[in-house]
Amino acid sequence: MENVRDDFEFLTSLIRGIAAQFGNRCEVVLHDLTGDYDSTIVAIENGHVTGRKVGDPGSNLGLEVLRGTVKEGDRYNYLTQTKDGKLLRSTTIYLRNNKQETIGSICINFDISDFMMAENAIKSLTLRDTDQEVKEVFVNDVNELLDFLLQECQNEIGKPVSHMSKEEKMQAIEFLDKRGAFLIKKAGDKVCKFFDISKFTLYNYLDDIRS
Repeated sequence: MENVRDDFEFLTSLIRGIAAQFGNRCEVVLHDLTGDYDSTIVAIENGHVTGRKVGDPGSNLGLEVLRGTVKEGDRYNYLTQTKDGKLLRSTTIYLRNNKQETIGSICINFDISDFMMAENAIKSLTLRDTDQEVKEVFVNDVNELLDFLLQECQNEIGKPVSHMSKEEKMQAIEFLDKRGAFLIKKAGDKVCKFFDISKFTLYNYLDDIRS
């Protein structure tokens, strides 16, 4: 196969089958990576999960593979988050031609937001008091540290961002502030994107928290 169009009927049938198997929470996307990156999506099922459609671009992970920064681009069962705060469990598999050049990809994004809420509800009934757990993370990039703190604050609240109220977002930001997250350069930009709020809102939250 030199182009995803060569087996387009089979590939679109494949993504329809995966989406049908797992239901409307499961987005499955077919990317053609041989043309312009601003319009790689050539077929998509359950696009409402990420809000994308045919003609939209790929993600940052695809850019890394095409650039050659990442040699083995296939990734399985990793966590991602949409702009509106849905928590996804994702898999990305790249398609290659006979010369092992990347020509496309199939991406599966399963929305687990409601399952996460249910899991935390069950834990609240089953967990007993335990000794305090201390988590320490060792990283090579300070952005990884910020990613860890963002995930921890979400775990602390017990629900994905898309389900958080204003008060819960403030609690999460207070959690980050107390752990020094805003000492990291440009942390505010990433925090705003994560919680889908403006910098003005973030500064107001911080003023209220610190006062």
